[in-house]
Amino acid sequence: MSTSSPRQTFLKPVIPFAGTVLGGLVPGEMLLIQGSVPSDSDRFQVDLTCGSSVTPRADVAFHFNPRFRRSPCVVCNTLQKESWGQEEILHQNPFRTGDAFELLVLVLEDKFKVALNGAHMLEYRHRLDLRRVDTLCISGRVQVEVVGVVAPSPSSAAAGPTLKDSDQKIFSSTGNLSVPFRGELGDGLSIGRSVTIRGETNQNAQSFCVNLRVSSGGDIALHLNPRLKRRRFVRNSFLSQSWGAEETQLDSFPFAAGRYFEMIVRCEQQQFRVAVDGRHLLDYKHRVQDLKQVDRVEVEGDVKLVDINVL
Repeated sequence: MSTSSPRQTFLKPVIPFAGTVLGGLVPGEMLLIQGSVPSDSDRFQVDLTCGSSVTPRADVAFHFNPRFRRSPCVVCNTLQKESWGQEEILHQNPFRTGDAFELLVLVLEDKFKVALNGAHMLEYRHRLDLRRVDTLCISGRVQVEVVGVVAPSPSSAAAGPTLKDSDQKIFSSTGNLSVPFRGELGDGLSIGRSVTIRGETNQNAQSFCVNLRVSSGGDIALHLNPRLKRRRFVRNSFLSQSWGAEETQLDSFPFAAGRYFEMIVRCEQQQFRVAVDGRHLLDYKHRVQDLKQVDRVEVEGDVKLVDINVL
């Protein structure tokens, strides 16, 4: 499932956080939360609420509460008229203190489906009318880098795809994502296709790279090389056994050691467009004209992969 087109984004929200979801939530949409759990965290919670009233307290359609002390678990519930319903408990907690995470909540007609770091986690059936939900709240011991509300794609609106087995995800944590990584892109690139790389830089990372290349030869159509120590993001192409001119100009550098990231590379008519953590970062004009020959993605360097999606 692509997260390349968030209709609403909250960057580095201060916790506790309460934000209005413009237009509410509709089936097929997805909430994306990227952050990390402090090493001393005892619990945190994500609430989808019906308004932000404190007194009386607003109804909570979906209360998602990972707990780390005693018996680690994840508690889900609904608050109506200031009264909690029956808890639904996942008697394990896949979150890890000290680690980064990506939490996805897919909104369906009858339930929420939750995935953590690309793996299906739980489902929670609606107890309140979804049309009443208009606020996202996050509190507790958690650090959040970005929150995105992702509009439904035509396929998700019509068929309600699962987070566990998306037919668009060709490389995932259930497969071999060891670095250096090599993955084939089938029929190659074309206008409108995108490649999404999710991962986490190592604690002492110096650099890593993503290559989109021609498998039948040595040509690299797009070489993306964040160099963390120097805070430079080098872009280049390797054609006819020779590197071209580097491109390095950027207004900001979005990577840091030990941090989770999402990088989206979209293939357009004249250029590649690159976004990191939901924000457009740069454009790179094509130096290879026959994009169908570009049929391999490679990842090397100081990084751990979570998944790679191709649309």
